[in-house]
Amino acid sequence: MERIGDKQAGAVVADAPVPASSLGLTSRVPTRPNEARAVGLASPGLGDSSKPGTAPAGPVQPGAVSAGSVSGDLIEQLRVLEEMKSAITALQARVAVAFDLAQRAEQAEAGAPVSERGSGVGAQVALARRESRNRGSRLLGLAKALVLEMPRTLAALKSGQLNEWRATLLVKETACLSVEDRCAVDEELAPDTGTFDGKGDKAIVAAAKAAAYRRDPRSVDGRASRAAAERMVSLRPAPDTMTYLTALLPVTQGVAVYAALCQAADSARSSGNAGSGVVPTRGQVMADTLVERVTGTPGGISGINLDLVMTDRTLFQGDSEPARLKGYGIVPAEWARILLGPGQTATPKPTATQGQTATLGQAAANLSSGRGRTGKDHAGTPDAELTIWLRRLYTAPASGELLSMDSKARLFPARLRRFIETRDDTCRMPYCDAPIRHIDHVVPWRSGGKTNLANGAGLCEACNHTKENPGWTTKAVHADVHGGTHTLKISTPTGHSYQSKAPPLPGHRPSRT
Repeated sequence: MERIGDKQAGAVVADAPVPASSLGLTSRVPTRPNEARAVGLASPGLGDSSKPGTAPAGPVQPGAVSAGSVSGDLIEQLRVLEEMKSAITALQARVAVAFDLAQRAEQAEAGAPVSERGSGVGAQVALARRESRNRGSRLLGLAKALVLEMPRTLAALKSGQLNEWRATLLVKETACLSVEDRCAVDEELAPDTGTFDGKGDKAIVAAAKAAAYRRDPRSVDGRASRAAAERMVSLRPAPDTMTYLTALLPVTQGVAVYAALCQAADSARSSGNAGSGVVPTRGQVMADTLVERVTGTPGGISGINLDLVMTDRTLFQGDSEPARLKGYGIVPAEWARILLGPGQTATPKPTATQGQTATLGQAAANLSSGRGRTGKDHAGTPDAELTIWLRRLYTAPASGELLSMDSKARLFPARLRRFIETRDDTCRMPYCDAPIRHIDHVVPWRSGGKTNLANGAGLCEACNHTKENPGWTTKAVHADVHGGTHTLKISTPTGHSYQSKAPPLPGHRPSRT
């Protein structure tokens, strides 16, 4: 690989990447001691026996494994590979900074305003590293801090004394400092001298915080006062149809909320549930109290729409094909049927349009539960917790892709927007699974793009703004609703291309050729 020097973007990548052939790994695990050397790593400078962790020479103690055993060599390989991972991460940081400078130079030559130079760099780094845009921007920020402001932390990463996560902790805890103070903290901590050998994450964070506070206590205090502006609530899928509901709150509010839930749980448990036969745990009561106080109902569902996509076979015939819950992902078929409950759905009468469309392929049902929804294609049966409407969605038999109508309007109609949200599920930018915030034209409307299903895509807000930067192009390929899966081809300013396919709907089984 060609080295990136001063004449190429002004940053130096002094270390050549480790060639794959130097690893010397085989796909076969040795079974005899004399085979252990055959899988050793031929990486000069990385497997020095004088480094900590190397199997000691000399007499073997009772119960110990000999230095030349298969197990000893394998654990040595793990240590060396970990060091190599850190070294490669350091090299990636240098390359990312060099790429950022090169992009800024190219954008300056193209006449881009100073304020717009560097836009889209984080997204390109993300695609190259198969990460989301948000993660790519953070990786680029980490690289800049290490290369330009914290050389000794970078040196520790390169030598394997720190891994990427612990280097990130040091960068994070010094983010509020000026460049000069951050460099001074880096020099004080000197991670490349073994300062943090054997230390855990908490010890590293504590040392960085203390050093930062000594350098500039006012900035550290200001950071704490500004942190309240970052309060938020997020939702992440958890295994077995559960979710993680996380709140980032100021410490006083967070402690108050937790104390209130604890008090409610203790009070409920002390009152006793002998009649029920099953006494919920303290944690269960706290979770139930949280849901009831936030939503206003014990079940937590009243007034909320839950969009559930499932096949008609799963709903009516007990088929095992999983369903998909919007905002969560795939859920078991039985769980979906239990959510709806027996006898709670009513099928709308087919209209002429539905009858014509149904001949094109298999049917899937989009079940939206909630109150206050009306429409000619909805039918519902009141229930104490759920009111359920069933809407028919039809898919092409070959690809499982949803079918819809065109529109001459610039803005996507409400039903078409809901259609695209159901098809795409999450942001369509590769490696990004953020919730959909914008329904955007693949080919811009100003460039003659149509407002239809094939030319629409669901994107998060950040990715939608990114694709509007100069040099970015997007087009739909295999977008025929009677043929292949809806696929987007995204091209970046460097000429690299990435594809994004719409996720398969429940009931679709791709053909194997």
